[in-house]
Amino acid sequence: MKEREECMMCHRWDYLSDHHVFYGTANRKISEKYDMTIRVCPDCHLNGKRAIHNCIEVDRALKEEYQRRFEGTHAREEFVRAFGRNYL
Repeated sequence: MKEREECMMCHRWDYLSDHHVFYGTANRKISEKYDMTIRVCPDCHLNGKRAIHNCIEVDRALKEEYQRRFEGTHAREEFVRAFGRNYL
């Protein structure tokens, strides 16, 4: 049985799912390879007004943050090769 966890966006305790920071058919696997997923509740993932998939600002902020993390150990050129664009 699943256990409730704390949402990484709103900090509410709920049954969470993985959000791939870089989503889409090709990018899901790359996001998993580089640990670019966050655990979020249904409201933060898909349903609410500020849900990741409904809010360009939140989606962009996550992409920028995870690109910075990636560039802490990799070159920007590697990021662009993997994800097809630069978010910074």
